[in-house]
Amino acid sequence: MAATGGTILWVGRGLCILASLVFVMSAVMKFMGGEAVVEGMGHLGIPASLILPLAILEISCVVIYLIPATAMLGAILLTGFLGGAILAHLRVGDPWFVQVALGIVIWLGLWLQEGRLKSLLPLRKS
Repeated sequence: MAATGGTILWVGRGLCILASLVFVMSAVMKFMGGEAVVEGMGHLGIPASLILPLAILEISCVVIYLIPATAMLGAILLTGFLGGAILAHLRVGDPWFVQVALGIVIWLGLWLQEGRLKSLLPLRKS
C-alpha cells in the first residue's frame, strides 16, 4: 500500500510541475515581449501596457503554488487567473478548453498530494 501512496504522491507532484511549467512558459514569453505577444494580447483585447504586470502576476501565483505551505492559496490564485483567461477567450470566440483542462490539472495534482483535500472533496465509493 505504501508504494501506491508514494506513486500517487509523485503523480500529483508531476501534475503540479507540469501545470506550473505551462504558466512559467507563458510568463517568460510575456517578459520577452515581441510583436507576436503584443499581437496576441491585442487580439484578446488586452493592451500592451498590461503584458508585464500579467507576467509578474503569473510568476507570483506559480511561486505561491509551488511552495507546499501555500500551495492551496496558489491553486486558488491560478484558478482565478485562468478564469480571466477563459473570459478573454470567450469574449473573442476563441477556444477555452485548454484553460479548463489546465485548471483541472492544477487541482488534481494537489488533490493527489493532499489528504485534507481528499477528505474535503472525496470520491464516491459504491
